Amino acid sequence: MDKQTVSAYQMGVLFFVFMTGSSIINIPGPLIGKAYNGAWLSLLISGALGFLILAGILYLNKRYPGMTFVEYSRQLMGSALTAVFSVLTISFLLQMQSGIVNDVGLFMVSSMLRETPIYAFNFLIFAVSAVTVCAGLEVMARMFTLTMILTAACIILVLVIALPDYDPAQLLPIMPKGIKPVLHGAYFTFGFPYVEVFLFGMLLPFVNKGSASKLPKTMVVALGVNIMVLCVSTVCAIMIFGSFAGEMSYVLFSLARVVEFEDIVQRIESIIGMSLILGSYMKTSITLYVLNLFISQLFGITKSRALVMPLALIGFLMGLVSVDSATDWGRVVMAVHPVWSFTAFVLPLVLLLIISMFKKPSV
Repeated sequence: MDKQTVSAYQMGVLFFVFMTGSSIINIPGPLIGKAYNGAWLSLLISGALGFLILAGILYLNKRYPGMTFVEYSRQLMGSALTAVFSVLTISFLLQMQSGIVNDVGLFMVSSMLRETPIYAFNFLIFAVSAVTVCAGLEVMARMFTLTMILTAACIILVLVIALPDYDPAQLLPIMPKGIKPVLHGAYFTFGFPYVEVFLFGMLLPFVNKGSASKLPKTMVVALGVNIMVLCVSTVCAIMIFGSFAGEMSYVLFSLARVVEFEDIVQRIESIIGMSLILGSYMKTSITLYVLNLFISQLFGITKSRALVMPLALIGFLMGLVSVDSATDWGRVVMAVHPVWSFTAFVLPLVLLLIISMFKKPSV
C-alpha cells in the first residue's frame, strides 16, 4: 500500500480533487454571506496564502526527496518535538475527516432525504472510503480521474444552462461594506480549504522519479484551476441570487433548482447532490489515507493497512457526537477551524522551514 507511486499528473489530479471536492458546494453560500459581492476577492487572498503553503511543502520535498513530512520533521526537529506537534495535527485530521462526511450527511437530511438518519449516510461514505484507501494511492489516482471528470461535467452543465438567468448588475458594488468583510471571508476560506494544502506534504514523495521534475508546475496549475473554479461558482451564484445567496448553505444546489431549459431540463438539483457526494467521498478518502500514513510513520507501524478501518470507525463515531445541528457545525467551521488548522498545520510547517534554512540534510 505504501510502496505504490503515481505520476506528477496523477498527483495533480488528486490535489485538485482534494481542494475542490466538497468546497465547491459548501464554500460559495457562507462566503457570500460574510464577504458579500467581494467574495471572489476573499478567495483570491486566501488562495494566495494557499500558494505560500504549497511553495513551502514543495521546497521541503525538493530538499528532502523521498521523505514525507513526518520523516523530515523527525530529522529536523527530533522525535520528541515531532511527537508534540503531531498531537495537534492528528487531532485536527480526525476532526477534518469526520467534518467532511458530516457535511454530506447534513446536506442530505436537510435538502433531499429528510426522514433518513444522518448516520446512514456517514457510515456508507466512511465504509467506501476505507475500502478505497486500502486499495492504495495508485488505484485512488486512476479512479478519481474519471470521477473528477464526471463531477466537473455535471457542475459545468448546471452553470452553462443557467446563462440566461445571470444578471451581471448584481455584482456591483464589489465591496459594499468596505474591506473588512472581504478579509473576514479570506479568513474563513483560508481555514477551509486552503490551509489543507499542508496534507500533500505527506503524499508528494509518492511521485515516481520519472515525472518528479514536472511536479511543481502540475501542483501550481492544479491550485490555480481550483481558485478559478471556486471564483466562477461564487460569481455565478451572486449573478443569480444577489445578496440573498449568502442566506443559502448550498447555493449551487439552490441554483440547480431554478435552472430550466425549455420544457426538457428542469429540477436538475440531483446532479449537484451527486457532485457533492462524489467530491466529499474523494476528499474523505485522501484525508483518511494521509491520517493513516501520518500515524503509521509516527509510531513506526509497518502494516499500516491495519489502521484504516479503526480510523474510519473513529471518524464515524466522532461525527455522531461532535455535531448537534447544521448551525452548530457552521459555527465550528467558520470560527474554530481556521485557528485550529493554523496551529496544527501552518505552525509546524513554518518552524520546519526556518530550521531547514540553518540545518543541512543529513546523508
